[in-house]
Amino acid sequence: MFREKQKNKPRPVDNSVSDSTGAYDLRFLLWRQFCSQNNIPVDTLPSQLNAEQKDRWEQMKSKRLR
Repeated sequence: MFREKQKNKPRPVDNSVSDSTGAYDLRFLLWRQFCSQNNIPVDTLPSQLNAEQKDRWEQMKSKRLR
C-alpha cells in the first residue's frame, strides 16, 4: 500500500548538477527559458536581476523546482 502511494506521487526534481546531465540540467534549462521570456541575457547571474525580475525568477523556480 505504501508503495502504491509513492508511485502516484510525482518525484521532486533534484536541485543539483549531475556530471551526466551538464548543460541539459533542468535548472540551466529553466534559467534559459526565464531569460528568453524576460529578454535577459543568458549570461546574467540571478544576483544581477532587479527586484521585479528576482520575484519572477523565484516564482518560476518555486513552480518548477522542488
